[in-house]
Amino acid sequence: MNADEFRQKGKELIDYIADYLENIEVNRVTPNVEPGYLRPLLPTDAPHHSEDWESIFQDFKDKILPGVTHWQHPRFHAYFPAGNSYPSILGELLSAGLGTVGFSWAASPSCTELETIVLDWLGRMLNLPKTLLPESDNKQIYTQIDINGNSSEQNLNGQNSLQKRGGGVILGSASECVLVSLLSARNSALKKLKSEHPFVEDGHLLSKLVMYTSKLAHSCVEKAGMIAMVKTRILEPDENYSLRGNTLEKAILDDIDNGLVPFFVSCTLGTTSCCSFDNLVEIGQLCCREGIYLHVDAAYAGSALVCEELRYFSNGLEFVDSFNFNPNKWMLMNFDCSCL
Repeated sequence: MNADEFRQKGKELIDYIADYLENIEVNRVTPNVEPGYLRPLLPTDAPHHSEDWESIFQDFKDKILPGVTHWQHPRFHAYFPAGNSYPSILGELLSAGLGTVGFSWAASPSCTELETIVLDWLGRMLNLPKTLLPESDNKQIYTQIDINGNSSEQNLNGQNSLQKRGGGVILGSASECVLVSLLSARNSALKKLKSEHPFVEDGHLLSKLVMYTSKLAHSCVEKAGMIAMVKTRILEPDENYSLRGNTLEKAILDDIDNGLVPFFVSCTLGTTSCCSFDNLVEIGQLCCREGIYLHVDAAYAGSALVCEELRYFSNGLEFVDSFNFNPNKWMLMNFDCSCL
C-alpha cells in the first residue's frame, strides 16, 4: 500500500466507522456464533503473499464482524459502561500514524511530558489527594487523627508526607496497575525485611509476605498475588458487599501471630460484580497504623469522581499509596486505557 492508496482507503474506512456507529442498532448485540466458529473460516497458516486491502476488508466483514459483540450498541448492558467517541478514535488514529515509541523522555520528549501533564489534569479532575499528584503542597498533609489518637502526618512508609510526591502513568488495564502496585509494595517490604534480617535468604523472607483483598475484588488481584509469589487472603465482605476494617484487622492479627508479614491491601471502589465499595476510611486508618501499603482499584467507578456530588465515596483516599481508574469506562475513551 502506497501513500495514495492509504489516503483513499483511510477516508473510506473513516466513512465505514461513522456509518457503523450511526446505524449500530440494526445489529444483534451479541453474535449468533458458537465457540470455535472462526478457525475453519481462516487458513491454517499465515498467507505467503500479501493481499490487497479490498480482500482483507471483505474478510473482516464476512468472517470477523459476524462474531463481534457490539459494545457500543444502545442495548449493550453487560460488564461496564465502555462508550468510545469520535475524538478518541481520531486521537488513536493520529497516535498510530506517528508510530512513536515513547518509553522514555529521550525516545520522544513530547509523549513523556504530555502523559505526565494529562495524568496530572485527571488527578485534579478527580480531586485526588495531593500526595498522589506530582506537586508539593505544604497545606496538603494528613490532618486526621488515627485510631490511636496520633496525628497522621506521615505516609504509610513512615516518611513525612511533604516528601511524598505522586504522579501518574498510563497502562493497558487495571490488572497491570494492580500488579505494578503490588510489585512496588513487595519490593519495599523485602528491602525493609532484608535490613532487619540481613542473613536470611530472600526466598524465606518472600514466603512470609501476605496480601489482602475482598472476595468481590476483580480476579486480577488474586492473579497478581500468584505472579508476585506472595500469599493472598481473600476476605468476606459485609452484608452490603463492602470489605470492613474489623474483618481486615482480624486477618492481619491472625497472620502476625502465625509469623507472617502483612504488607499489601487492595481495596475496590466499584466492584465488577455489583459495584460495591470497600470501607476506605476504616481500612485506610488500619493500614496507616500497621504500615501496610494500600492500593485502590477504582477501575469501574473512579471516573465518577469527576462529579462533585459523587465524591462522598472517595473518603479515605488520603490514606492511599496508589490509585487506578479506567477512563475507557464512562469517560468516552477507547479501550485500553488505565491510569495509575
